[in-house]
Amino acid sequence: MLAGLLERENIMTLKHWRALTIFLALLFCPLVWAQEGSEEDVVEGSIYIPMEPPFVVNYGGAGRLKYLKTELSLRVHDVHTASAVRHHMPLIRNTIVMLLSRQSEESITTTDGVERLRQTAKKEIIALLEAEQNAAEVLEVYFNNLIVQK
Repeated sequence: MLAGLLERENIMTLKHWRALTIFLALLFCPLVWAQEGSEEDVVEGSIYIPMEPPFVVNYGGAGRLKYLKTELSLRVHDVHTASAVRHHMPLIRNTIVMLLSRQSEESITTTDGVERLRQTAKKEIIALLEAEQNAAEVLEVYFNNLIVQK
């Protein structure tokens, strides 16, 4: 009688395990399928990446110190480029700091000078990303804020 009872309990336990396994499989399969599909989908359009914290550099060479504070954002084409930008952010920030510190007063106080600076920053970031990761879908560089102290 005890052997029959143990055998019956083992059967019940086995049935419960099978039911639990099927339930968990049905519960997690949609999550696995959703993850597989999302890896293949490429989100295209505009992704904006703020470069934080703001840049504060001195510029203008010898003489009285002059300061520039700016906030920049990058607009990229896809998630792969956004990932590359985030990965190489320290290198990109260094490039921008060096670029800003090379500026003269004339190049950052006129509208044309600021536009040339923006285009130069974009070219340097694209060249950097091409050299590092062969990803250069940077569409634009934006000055969100630009403060100059002479």
